[in-house]
Amino acid sequence: MQSYTIGQAARLLGVSPDTARRWADAGRVATHRDEGGRRLIDGRDLAAFSTELAASGAAGEEVSYTSVRNAFPGIVTAVKLGDVAAQVEIQAGPHRLVSLLTREAVEELGLEVGVEAVARVKSTNVHIDRA
Repeated sequence: MQSYTIGQAARLLGVSPDTARRWADAGRVATHRDEGGRRLIDGRDLAAFSTELAASGAAGEEVSYTSVRNAFPGIVTAVKLGDVAAQVEIQAGPHRLVSLLTREAVEELGLEVGVEAVARVKSTNVHIDRA
């Protein structure tokens, strides 16, 4: 049976390692120690816990329902509005991402310079989510 470290479990659950550690400390998910003293979670226990979290919505953050997995959280650095289309630039760490979308979408999302946003990249398309 595969086991996961607290950090690996946190990544799979979409939370910080501190949150995963607190859940383990509170007994919400069972852990055991390996020979090196690291706390591990059995794969079956982690799978059951992740299903439980998803059903309860208890991850603590708003859920983003999307099939796009390459997310680049960042800040909007430029917005160029046209009559119908718009161009939005996001600086995500060292990455500058540019997306072309409708003006209506920019207005609905409230995208403007200084707003936190997430650029999601799938193939050659860049999708923007308001963070």
